[in-house]
Amino acid sequence: MRGKDTIINIEGLSQSYGDKQVLHDINLYVRRGEFVTLLGPSGCGKTTLLRLIAGFLQPTEGRILLEGRDISGIPPYRRPLNTVFQRYALFPHLDVYDNVAFGLKLQKVPEDEIEKRVKRVLKLVSMSDYEDRDVNSLSGGQQQRVAIARALINQPRVLLLDEPLAALDLKMRKDMQIELKEMHKKLGITFIYVTHDQEEALTLSDTIVVMNEGIIQQIGTPIDIYNEPVNAFVADFIGDSNILNGKMFRDRRVAFIKHEFDCVDEGFGENVSVDVVVRPEDIYFTTDPAKCQFTAKVNSCTFKGVHYEMWVDTDTGYELMIQDYDPYPVGSEVMLYIDPDDIQVMKKERRFNSYDARVTGEGKVMFLDTEFACHTEGFNIGDQVRADIRFERVDLLDHEEGADLTGNVVFILYKGDHYHLTVKIAGGGHIWVDTHDIWDKGDFVGIRILPEDIKLSKALSGDE
Repeated sequence: MRGKDTIINIEGLSQSYGDKQVLHDINLYVRRGEFVTLLGPSGCGKTTLLRLIAGFLQPTEGRILLEGRDISGIPPYRRPLNTVFQRYALFPHLDVYDNVAFGLKLQKVPEDEIEKRVKRVLKLVSMSDYEDRDVNSLSGGQQQRVAIARALINQPRVLLLDEPLAALDLKMRKDMQIELKEMHKKLGITFIYVTHDQEEALTLSDTIVVMNEGIIQQIGTPIDIYNEPVNAFVADFIGDSNILNGKMFRDRRVAFIKHEFDCVDEGFGENVSVDVVVRPEDIYFTTDPAKCQFTAKVNSCTFKGVHYEMWVDTDTGYELMIQDYDPYPVGSEVMLYIDPDDIQVMKKERRFNSYDARVTGEGKVMFLDTEFACHTEGFNIGDQVRADIRFERVDLLDHEEGADLTGNVVFILYKGDHYHLTVKIAGGGHIWVDTHDIWDKGDFVGIRILPEDIKLSKALSGDE
């Protein structure tokens, strides 16, 4: 809850560049001393949000409050915040000491005070013996420590970090994650951190804010985000997952992969279509026929360092990923089970494509700014209607010829026996597709919908 411990409160924040909206109605609060990570794929808006907090951009709509004061119009240098960038932005002509002391010298802080504070902050980042070193002679990790020291020396109330470890090699990145976490504990100030690295977010954060296409998908602790994803995007983006179509028969009873399972979820109703998430480490092998819930055949087994990753074909024709410390040979028949606690049930965001539409002529309907051929019997020209198309009835083409629309694949979800794709339409909007064909993220596609696959119904009024 918001309260006296809230240091930053973001209300209704939106950001547009021309006609392109990159942030949509962001509402977020950050507690004093919290380590908050903004997590999401490239282009999701996380860096834009950080730059708005820092003051490098002005919001199109909404407010940013720091300790209850609106700072939206305050320039960056007057905000009690400092930013650490992916590219360290150190002054190449200054040594380590002068890089760190630069801000204090601008403020005309006495020399003895500067020296005291520089030594203290260099000790904090494990760079005590490097005061006289040329910054160009330092490793990437050392340069990043200097950049962090320079940001900390001004004693900001909030430290903003924009993918600060992205340029480091894997081992150094892991080491710096531990050091950053320790720094945060020692300093007790608020950190707001941007990354696209899920493991990094899970390691560092008190709170994770998952973003996609300028919208916050979920806010929660690392454990909540991993174990209780609210939608398929979060489940797929955070760690490995088997995400499957399911049906909730009743409380604590769900069906997926053509088998029924006990679960712990309630309140979905009866015979309701749902999405089911099972983490690959939560599918267990057994040699006890009484414990076996379903059988499968191992079709691949790969050593991943700390576990083996196996893909299996179930007895009902679904493909699942399993992670286990013990390998099972390719071709072997195995017995499997899943505990009720390890089945996560989620509401489906949508069951089919549905659009507000208008009948534009006999056999013609307009939606997604495009006119489609369609069966319009029972409707009049000008009627406002709803157009529904089942996911599997949308055809994707690798060319524009004969296509009704074009777009780019922006999200791919494997559902065990087919792929569920999100396609961003060139003129705006999205369409969702179920297909057995293999497409890559970013692929340009043509989209074709046959007249008989568009189902029209009366548009619901605001009172219905």
